[in-house]
Amino acid sequence: MDAKSLIQQVKEDRVKFVSLQFTDVFGTVKSVDLPVSKLPEALDQGIMFDGSSVQGFARIQESDMHLRPDLDTYTILPWSPEDMRRSRIICDVELPNGEPYKGDPRGVLKRMCAELDQKGMIYNVGPEPEFFLFKVNGEKAHPVPFDTGRYFDFSADDTAVRIRTKLILALNEIGLDVEVGHHECGLGQHEIDFRFADALKTADNILMMKYTVKAIAAQEGIIASFMPKPVMGEAGSGMHCHQSIFSKNGENLFYDSNDEMLLSDFAHKFIAGQLKHAKGLTGLVAPCVNSYKRLVPGYEAPVYIGWAQTNRSALIRIPTSGRKANGVRVELRCPDPSCNPYLAIAAMLACGLDGISKNMPLEAPMNNINVFELSRRQRREMGIEELPGSLKEALLALESDSLFRSVLGDDLFDSYIRGKWSDWDEYRTSVSDWEVDHYLSVI
Repeated sequence: MDAKSLIQQVKEDRVKFVSLQFTDVFGTVKSVDLPVSKLPEALDQGIMFDGSSVQGFARIQESDMHLRPDLDTYTILPWSPEDMRRSRIICDVELPNGEPYKGDPRGVLKRMCAELDQKGMIYNVGPEPEFFLFKVNGEKAHPVPFDTGRYFDFSADDTAVRIRTKLILALNEIGLDVEVGHHECGLGQHEIDFRFADALKTADNILMMKYTVKAIAAQEGIIASFMPKPVMGEAGSGMHCHQSIFSKNGENLFYDSNDEMLLSDFAHKFIAGQLKHAKGLTGLVAPCVNSYKRLVPGYEAPVYIGWAQTNRSALIRIPTSGRKANGVRVELRCPDPSCNPYLAIAAMLACGLDGISKNMPLEAPMNNINVFELSRRQRREMGIEELPGSLKEALLALESDSLFRSVLGDDLFDSYIRGKWSDWDEYRTSVSDWEVDHYLSVI
């Protein structure tokens, strides 16, 4: 879409305001709002903003930043009222001289996709983000599930079904192509899956999905949360990511009809790369202290580094494709929706490509092994390693793996690490209700 066509579309949609959006290093959506009358100027010249005020961006002496709208990301925000209709355009962040800003998370993924494009390949990702719906308690979220359904439960008069239906309609309206929505395992937990797309569009869609779900839920007087583990004893919210690499002529490079699991040697090396870098990768795909309340044994979330076809205790699973070439894919199960999708997906791709470039051998699959039932000694004897058990362990692994610094670049990597260590320090020095309940009166 060119600028002239976009301006005409905005008029037809009767849009009053346009939100020019980007994210900080942690994936928080930032927005510069402008009246529609200023859109032509913004499309022609971009918008200047103070980068020093954005987490992980420029230092104060390098504060001038520039937003360049990506016209293909235009969409109406369906929850905005008719008389105040709003739309959104995602922007790339540039330096004042027009060069891409290397600290822009979207720019990191965009550059990686461009490099892959030059090789005639497209990296596709299909995410499965999960979330909870909670009742409202005054002005604060209250961790009481909004409904009492369980996995795939249905009730004709279930209010949660009505809200989920409204969410799906809104997501379809903004172009996410929802494939299925259903109740998940936990009380008040839901999942809405949308069709896979190229990596950059998928990352854009994940962010759009999250704040659309939150906005529609708020209109219903409830709170939607993508927190990885908001309720003790209930399943956590993950974001399993189905991955494949296609050639530009539509060939699935992960497919080989002669392989028992239909996986090509290319796919084997991709999997090997993700397993090799899994510990450091966790620091980007499961990036908050709460992520490690989800990544524990006993639930569907994987903690053991390995791969399999049907074994859901494995970190990487190969879903059944019905022997359809285009359906063959690799499912990474440790990401959760608290991640910055641009950095997470870029890192996932980098790990897989490293396995391909270095011809990494792939260990045998764990098809007939329930790793959860093995003792620690048995796992050690079988060479089965675990993911980090805390954000601290994940950050140490991330820092020790040079691949991720090379992908993110020094400035962005250092900003990310600095912010996450700050989170850990604040977490480890805080006193929780559990500690007070267990120790206050007995020590």
